[in-house]
Amino acid sequence: MSHPLTRVLTLLELLQSHARLTGTELADRLDTDVRTVRRYVSHLRELGIPVEAERGRYGGYRLARGYRMPPLVLTNDEALAVVLGLLAAERLGMGTTAPASAGALAKIERVLPHSLREPLAAMRETLSFTANAVIGQTPGTGVLLALAQASRAGTTVGISHRSWRQEQTERDIDPYGVVFHTGRWYVVGHDHLRDGLRTFRIDRIAATTPRTRRFTTPDGFDPVAHLTSTLAQGPYHWQVEVTIHGPLDEIARRLPRSAVTLTARPARVLMHARADRLDGMAHLLASLEWPFTIHHPDELRQALKDLADLLAAAAQRRPEELPQ
Repeated sequence: MSHPLTRVLTLLELLQSHARLTGTELADRLDTDVRTVRRYVSHLRELGIPVEAERGRYGGYRLARGYRMPPLVLTNDEALAVVLGLLAAERLGMGTTAPASAGALAKIERVLPHSLREPLAAMRETLSFTANAVIGQTPGTGVLLALAQASRAGTTVGISHRSWRQEQTERDIDPYGVVFHTGRWYVVGHDHLRDGLRTFRIDRIAATTPRTRRFTTPDGFDPVAHLTSTLAQGPYHWQVEVTIHGPLDEIARRLPRSAVTLTARPARVLMHARADRLDGMAHLLASLEWPFTIHHPDELRQALKDLADLLAAAAQRRPEELPQ
């Protein structure tokens, strides 16, 4: 423990866990001398932490009676980061149980000094978002954490799962990763019941059971890429294939990953997508700044022509033509 800040924090931990310690005892535990301990005590007092010193043979250091350290000691930047993170999580639908974010914000505000509490309250009350709030499907906190831990540890976990048809099954899965996507939490992994790669909505998992079996995630496996590819292949009416003549990275930023799959080609990108309505796909393609070529379906060409006619008519329409 050579870093002074580390020693000061260790000193605080020692004072919290002991009623009284002498300067010599603290010096031994911090691997330093008594004079340096006095300097560290001064640092704590400068931070507003009331450390009392008792002189004499049986003297020592202790925290003032009745004083309790708040559960959080945050700088302005750290507190702002936490508050913004909680607000953003609520907006994105990333919460678990409904009162969790509100309770966390309330606790943080209670332990902060007034000089920081008021600006953060103002931020919480005045902050606006350009994106609409997402109504998330909240999973159980215990289930979500258990899946994350099993994924990191590489251990199989049993789940009690309810399908969209309300069919209840018990199965073992090897969780390769947890993904949050558009207001829902998913776990991607190997399903032992079906002996294949599967994706499960976590809000449909009622309970988990730890297993002792271990697994190894396949090299290079990307849970996000697998999830978005799976969602893009849902049961839609139209299968769309279009070549977009532009750079892959910029095109990928403009298109929703849940709706399309992109494959790089020399100087162009091949897009596969599925759609319920071609007029929506026409609007999506028209919003791009790069030229594109339609492979199929041919009906998409007509949808683009219809959109072009609407835009041409809007361009020709003049204010005096509006009904009075």
